Amino acid sequence: MNKTQTQIPTDTWITGTWQEYIQTIEDPSYEKAKSYYHNGKFRIEMSPLGSQHGRDHAVITTTINIFAAIKKINLTCIDNCTYSKTGLRAAQPDISYYIGENADAIPWETSVINLDIYPPPSLVIEVANTSLADDKGEKRLLYEAMNVAEYWIIDVQNTEIIAFAVANGGSQKINESQVLPGLAISFLEEVLQQTRQINQAQVYTWLLSQFQS
Repeated sequence: MNKTQTQIPTDTWITGTWQEYIQTIEDPSYEKAKSYYHNGKFRIEMSPLGSQHGRDHAVITTTINIFAAIKKINLTCIDNCTYSKTGLRAAQPDISYYIGENADAIPWETSVINLDIYPPPSLVIEVANTSLADDKGEKRLLYEAMNVAEYWIIDVQNTEIIAFAVANGGSQKINESQVLPGLAISFLEEVLQQTRQINQAQVYTWLLSQFQS
């Protein structure tokens, strides 16, 4: 089947080979789409992200960066990056981090991060506005297979963060980050709740006072 000539369903998983997946994402029609491949299936996401998604994305990224700077934790944040292990899996998480000894693992000039060469990210975060069920389901299995250390889901509608530690091909829910020791998931949820009431500059002022107290 010629994927460039056949409109495929989006925002759902469809069965396809790795070659069909690559052919699809190379189609200019999907240039701005997010894409995933796992277990002989792929997903193309075309849903508009919107203000709620973007705001939660921004505030959680900034919170982690400020926390790491204050706690002197080395890290590198990468937004909307493509990770690929040839023939097996691919992902484009909203946010990803390389932390600690892997903070400098990815050379600056790297575009798609080839997991045949480089280690997986320490932390992957998906911001779920309309994709919550999939983020908790198939994508969780994908990130388990990628062997990331932690996987978080930001539930925009419920102002909640669901966090998992990944090990031995599985994952377990956690209340405090293991890759960012001392950062409680409940505190991050409090940050999100603050953004529903005050603007981000005010949130960050409050945030600094919390971290430095």
